[in-house]
Amino acid sequence: MDKEIFDFFNTDLQFIHGVGPVLASKFNDVLGGRRVLDFLLHIPSYVRPREILDSVMNAQVGDTITISVMVKSHRKGGVFKGRRRPTQIICADKFAAPVTIQFFNVNYLDYWTEKLPIGQWRIISGKLDFSNRDGAIINHPEFIELPENAFKIPTHQAIYPSGEGLTQKTFSNVRDQIFKIIHERINADNTSANMMEFVDALEHVHFPETNDDLAPNGTFIMKLAYCELFAHQSAIAINRSIRKAQTNKRAVRAKKYDLVDKFYGLLPFRLTDAQQRTIDEIFADFNRPVPMMRLVQGDVGSGKTMVAMAAMVKMAESGAQSVLLAPTDTLAQQHFAKIKPMCDKLGLVCDVLTGRDKGAIRREKLISLKSGRTKIAIGTHALFSEDVIYKDLGLVVIDEQHRFGVAQRTAMRSKGDNPDMLALSATPIPRTLSMTVYGDMDISIINEKPAGRLPIKTTKLPVERVGALLGRIAPQIENGAKVFWVCPLVEESETTDMMAAQSRFEELNKYFHGTGLCHGQMDKKTRDKVMAEFADTNSKMRVLVSTTVIEVGIDVPSATIMVIENAERFGLAALHQLRGRVGRGSQQSYCILLYGNNISPDGLKRLDVLCETDDGFVIAEQDLMMRGVGELLGTKQSGWIQYHFVNYREHRDLFKLAQNASMNNNIAENNWAKQLRNIFDCSTIAGA
Repeated sequence: MDKEIFDFFNTDLQFIHGVGPVLASKFNDVLGGRRVLDFLLHIPSYVRPREILDSVMNAQVGDTITISVMVKSHRKGGVFKGRRRPTQIICADKFAAPVTIQFFNVNYLDYWTEKLPIGQWRIISGKLDFSNRDGAIINHPEFIELPENAFKIPTHQAIYPSGEGLTQKTFSNVRDQIFKIIHERINADNTSANMMEFVDALEHVHFPETNDDLAPNGTFIMKLAYCELFAHQSAIAINRSIRKAQTNKRAVRAKKYDLVDKFYGLLPFRLTDAQQRTIDEIFADFNRPVPMMRLVQGDVGSGKTMVAMAAMVKMAESGAQSVLLAPTDTLAQQHFAKIKPMCDKLGLVCDVLTGRDKGAIRREKLISLKSGRTKIAIGTHALFSEDVIYKDLGLVVIDEQHRFGVAQRTAMRSKGDNPDMLALSATPIPRTLSMTVYGDMDISIINEKPAGRLPIKTTKLPVERVGALLGRIAPQIENGAKVFWVCPLVEESETTDMMAAQSRFEELNKYFHGTGLCHGQMDKKTRDKVMAEFADTNSKMRVLVSTTVIEVGIDVPSATIMVIENAERFGLAALHQLRGRVGRGSQQSYCILLYGNNISPDGLKRLDVLCETDDGFVIAEQDLMMRGVGELLGTKQSGWIQYHFVNYREHRDLFKLAQNASMNNNIAENNWAKQLRNIFDCSTIAGA
């Protein structure tokens, strides 16, 4: 029904008149794709009014105006006595008020003088400036037209987020071409009402008359946001129905050994009520004939690893294998060091497999996995390499699951016969959003910290007081405290005043001998060695200067002080994750947020939130309200949804509406839902 339009949506932009392969490549850099659809989903940021005036005397400096001028003379630009002068076109408006048009690229003199010939009227449009010598000035007008072509200059210009080599005129020309073709292809008899309404909404936001048309609560933005949410929710509904259809295709595993009680007996502490509740939910899932798809959300240090361990031990009771997939070698080794001693006491073979394993060592590990001897395997992407075969993979645990894309998760699950999946996330997100991002998963929340953990005392401090700070922490370092010192950059830059790790390391090393340095530009082996030395309780390294590479993947219970330099430049979630590197033992821990002189009100507010609470879910809610869903999830979260039109703060009601609409039993066959799922690329949804 809508095939012609949908085919056009998938057309490469290079085939649009006036684009070609070079411009299409530039569009790809900005849009993240080079299809017509990618262009349509890239909407203007705001509307620039172009007021039509008779005289510059009626305008204010800074106004964008459209005005008729008579060209009087040309002044050639160039370099004179070492000074660069622009090319000037001297004009006058209808009331003889002088107007100077300036161009700073002297190589195009002939082009501009041809466009603005002496003695001719032209209509120009641009931003009004002023100088004492030349009076009213318009630098590089965006439009220069013959009087009879005045209609080509918009009275309200849509301004698109752009990039190198793409002008606003290019955007508007391509937009005009696209909608011209769309209207040619719309057929009242063959185009569905849904598609026509969708195209109409897109057209209104690409041809806005005021900024209200682009506001989150604007009529047409709301329509598009609903379509986007409905697409995602219908994909989630289909995922759920597929899981239900797998009922009886996965046998409930019989218990062969008694291991869980022994595991509980090995723990040197009592599980929190939240941990036990989550474990009970996982064990209940194991007894259902449907593969488990459960997300465990827990704050930093809430004990998610022990919950995962309980799940893997329970799976081993049936004789099946489990894998724990970590995003980095360091984190995999850290999990292995914590889990293997417990496995040894339970009589379970536990091994670690990463990209470092080569030759005979790797072959031996693969043989153990294939034979079923290894019951718990911990590792990185190497766990789902083509040559890795499992005898009976029953459970896949994914730590920091947002670091893995859909294809990676699918590859891991394909190693077994409908294995259960348990995802762990230390990045709490509000419930409404989690139902959209993880709507096809059951969710458990660990909202308690283990007994004996003291709240981290967090304070903010201006960076000029760093000397006083050093004096305060020196006695604690002498008494055995370890300190993380995080900087946002590796090296100093002329374009920013942010502190670099290298410079701070050199300063601190004079003050505290044995200071370590760790950053992403170091080779991995060296970086891991530095981290391991810092984590060693017997090491003389008391201070580790680092970039955010330590945000996830290093557990140092003896570290009690976290200093974050230029903290105002980090998001709330990142600050909370960094703070979570301390406070992992029984001693009182501290986090000091150093901020620069140019801190913004929003930056100060973020730091205040950190000082007031250590509840990750409260912080996530505040982060979401301050930054919105797009920035919160970010472009690097490969498993999470990237919205085009949805604004969490303004569209909360739409989440529920879309969710209810997607509950329709025929959603899989609904043609419009199918088209929307393709338009909004629902392959980014977890499990899709």
